[in-house]
Amino acid sequence: MLIPHTRSVMWPESPATRFASLIETDDPSTCRVGLLGLPDDLGVRLNGGNAGASEGPAAFRRALAGYGVADPEGFSWPRVFDAGDIQPSDDLTETHDRVSSAAAALLDAGLLPVGIGGGHDLTYAFVRPVAERHTGICGIYLDAHLDVREAPGSGMPFRALVERCGVKRLDVIGLDPFVNSHEHVRWFTAHGGRIDAIEPEDEWTGEDVFVSIDLDAIDSASAPGVSARNPCGMTAGRARRWAHAAGRSERVRSFDLMELCPPRDDDHRTARVAAMLLLAFLEGLAHRGGTRGG
Repeated sequence: MLIPHTRSVMWPESPATRFASLIETDDPSTCRVGLLGLPDDLGVRLNGGNAGASEGPAAFRRALAGYGVADPEGFSWPRVFDAGDIQPSDDLTETHDRVSSAAAALLDAGLLPVGIGGGHDLTYAFVRPVAERHTGICGIYLDAHLDVREAPGSGMPFRALVERCGVKRLDVIGLDPFVNSHEHVRWFTAHGGRIDAIEPEDEWTGEDVFVSIDLDAIDSASAPGVSARNPCGMTAGRARRWAHAAGRSERVRSFDLMELCPPRDDDHRTARVAAMLLLAFLEGLAHRGGTRGG
């Protein structure tokens, strides 16, 4: 299947006993999930952040190739189609348009889109076609930052989703009060945003929901390989509960993992956490019910 603005990727060698051996790269017709790499960090650099998240999708695939069994106990993995990586542009708006076009193609193919990034601004572009199909969609995101800046860059996605795409409500989980300005908190709450108001097991607001995990929500002891390290973040176990709940909820229409920054990732710990979070999402999805590979 041809996905616009993408390039194919070579998966690392993975034995038949590993989950990665099950990933489809040619024909998505039997698959339920469409995986899309978002190897761009221009937005991070525009915000003065640490470069390197453009290498995130490749590091994620390397970690996933060696983590996760092909035949887990108690369920079967939903089939996953890897659509490859977006080809980024030197222009942020053009890159966003390419991401949206590719995500729309995954939706048109009947796949649940899962993005791996990459600067968090790409969540705006990734969710944009989802919001066009699900009017009034709500968002849940794990992040140390609100990301509601007006200026283009990695700090913009959730303001843009509210103002440009009609996202109805936002819930942020794991916010660090020391790195968010009064102005941004006021804008967020004035537009109905809630801070740490729900748990994974709660009933989530909205008929349709997108879920985004910025890996900097996780404590830097477990996830040092991010654009902005978090000295007092949540545990990887708590993030896993959210990923699993996102997979299990029939309301969730897209899922992404963002800001994996391999040059800052000691011993590849963060890439392995990201791989674990995808598997937790897929385990939840396996228990959601439905067709096409689980």
